Amino acid sequence: MSTTAVNCDIKNIELADLGKKRIEWANQSMKVLQIIRKEFIKNQPLTGIRVSACLHVTAETANLAICLRDGGAEVVLCASNPLSTQDDVAASLVRDHNIPVFAIKGEDNDTYYSHILAAIDHKPQITMDDGADLVSILHTKRTDALEGVIGGTEETTTGVIRLRAMAKEGVLKFPIVAVNDADTKHLFDNRYGTGQSTIDGIIRATNFLLAGSKFVVAGYGWCGRGLASRARGNGAEVIITEVDPTKALEAVMDGFRVMSMAEAAKIGDVFCTVTGNKSVLTKEHFALMKDGAIISNSGHFNVEIDIPALEAMSSSKRTTRNFVEEYSLKDGRKINLLGDGRLINLAAAEGHPASVMDMSFADQALSVEYMVRNSKKLEKTVYKVPEELDKRVAKLKLESMGIKIDRLTPEQEEYLAGWSEGT
Repeated sequence: MSTTAVNCDIKNIELADLGKKRIEWANQSMKVLQIIRKEFIKNQPLTGIRVSACLHVTAETANLAICLRDGGAEVVLCASNPLSTQDDVAASLVRDHNIPVFAIKGEDNDTYYSHILAAIDHKPQITMDDGADLVSILHTKRTDALEGVIGGTEETTTGVIRLRAMAKEGVLKFPIVAVNDADTKHLFDNRYGTGQSTIDGIIRATNFLLAGSKFVVAGYGWCGRGLASRARGNGAEVIITEVDPTKALEAVMDGFRVMSMAEAAKIGDVFCTVTGNKSVLTKEHFALMKDGAIISNSGHFNVEIDIPALEAMSSSKRTTRNFVEEYSLKDGRKINLLGDGRLINLAAAEGHPASVMDMSFADQALSVEYMVRNSKKLEKTVYKVPEELDKRVAKLKLESMGIKIDRLTPEQEEYLAGWSEGT
């Protein structure tokens, strides 16, 4: 913990030099956010708006926070996961940008929630969430801070599921934009970002050779699709488990083996859950696994793996490598749990590459601006990112890559809008 002029709770302010370099490095690959930041500096659309952001405290998130601040917002940042914080980035945000940060990598649950409460003490008008923990606490333990909130954004699949459940029950007190539902978010961030960064985290933690291994992916949503593709690219034989028949069929058509987890548990070398649900790997599956099996998670919360059941089945455990806990089962087998069952791509690696987060955080920034402009017209429910914003982000990304595409001619537009022309 460090003492600074800015109200914060971080690991060490002296890490700021390294964090500053990492933020600058990420910014080089975030061309779309750079364009939006320049517009925000000129137009100041967020002047005086208090923003409390509960996001992964990474170099990419830092550039989003700086963009919002430069648009006039008063930003406070806390972590959305106890293991995802980059302590040097947190230090640089505090020292170099005067942005209050409440986040320490490896913080315990009590500290994690105290940091969310500190962000709520900012009395936000806009919330930014990754998993909906901040919004959930606002609606339960800190209802006193609800009155001034005009809207919010949600970054991830898990959070959108929670918020839609709240809206369905009629308990959501302000409108939310589901950034995760934007095409420029889930088609790229979830697929290519999660795919690459999860493989990166597993390999950094274990130095395990994927080529020739049996790699089990639980869930074939966009994150699962990306992870399966990247595992196959590393030479693994990929097995998919699913509960949705359509997604299971798609995985088959994509060339993957599909089976139940009970079957996969017997043959898998590496397991990774990306379902957004709980108890995906359970006692039943641990009992069937090979000696030395590696289990991990890249879904938002650490409930996908039943860790208490694994603890109960084990006679002992030890840390064999950073982010690797070896559980010795009572029958002599060993199972290796990575990153405490939390997001392995952020626990053991650095999360998604900046160039893909560029689009997600451009969506975030534009959605905050949209919410500030339109909150009085919106109902207390969950909205998609407006299509025009989504398309704009895609267009800017292509332009930043030096790619030009065709445009419809007036004749083509007329044809697509009409019905009279046939064969």
